Amino acid sequence: MLTLLREQADAARTRLDPAVHDYYASGSGAEVTAGEAQAAWSAYRLRPRVLHDVSTVDLSVQLPGARVESPFVVAPMAFHALAHPEGERATFAGTGAAGCLGVLSTRSSVAVEDVAAVATAPWWFQAYGMRDRSLTHALVRRAAAAGATAVVLTVDTPYVGRKGKVSGVRISVPDDQYLVNLAQHLVAGTDGRALAEQDPSMTPDVIAELTEVSGLPVLVKGVLRGDEARRCVDAGAAGVVVSNHGGRQLDRALPSALALPDVVAAVGDDVPVLVDGGIRTGLDALTALALGADAVLVGRPVLWALSAGGAEGVAACLDALHSDLAHVLAVAGAASLADLDASMAVSVTGR
Repeated sequence: MLTLLREQADAARTRLDPAVHDYYASGSGAEVTAGEAQAAWSAYRLRPRVLHDVSTVDLSVQLPGARVESPFVVAPMAFHALAHPEGERATFAGTGAAGCLGVLSTRSSVAVEDVAAVATAPWWFQAYGMRDRSLTHALVRRAAAAGATAVVLTVDTPYVGRKGKVSGVRISVPDDQYLVNLAQHLVAGTDGRALAEQDPSMTPDVIAELTEVSGLPVLVKGVLRGDEARRCVDAGAAGVVVSNHGGRQLDRALPSALALPDVVAAVGDDVPVLVDGGIRTGLDALTALALGADAVLVGRPVLWALSAGGAEGVAACLDALHSDLAHVLAVAGAASLADLDASMAVSVTGR
């Protein structure tokens, strides 16, 4: 982990209510998957090129609906107001200052339009297929109207994973935060929380459905298998995010670092592939990008940065990752992300 990220994580641990810190940090079950994420990137070794002009380095990347100056993307995470009074407003102000794309969670503690008002860089909206699908439709339409350039459909949560450090599956959040994006769409007297839970009967048909409703490209997040990634692409997905939900869903699920090559091989160049899970340094990101990822998502470090320093902390976190990647990319003999390929990363698992 980069020194700044470690310092921000330490500061967050002291500043956050212990229950909030545990909620953010927790994984499901015995936290095997959550604990393996960072180390899994170390299962690869790099083969650098030499005598290539790396006097300048370009980290820009074209993603669905946006070209951004950095391949670091802020992952969708719930309830940022638990970490900072400005919640997602501060997160997305910092994300934009760093020139990065952010993904706003359906379970944001700040209304979509209020976050969009402070966003200075492209952003995507994360959606769930809810039990009341009209709620999902209403949210993706609002996100599109507010300026989102893509929808990220999370598919690995038919039920929310049980977490040992949390009583049940999530921390108690007041209705004014939990339902901030949904309240205007609820019929009086209905149980908004129940209607907003994920629909466990969801099938790939939802990809085309949300594409039509939103008018935006739909990426699918939460895929760890090549065959499932191919199934999503064939159903209309504009991109795939290799993810085990930060180890918060199925414990003992494969680390994203080890699942990535299979997914890349299955979808080829048909759609962009992104990955999250344990990205803490430029070397982690370089490995993921060499293995075929088009961009990498960062989750918990952004929450720690938000808690430690608000918008400025978030920008500093992302800037540090960007700078570290630019450095190691040049040392590896690559002047841009297009110069990377799978020949540069070799698995040493089991060595």
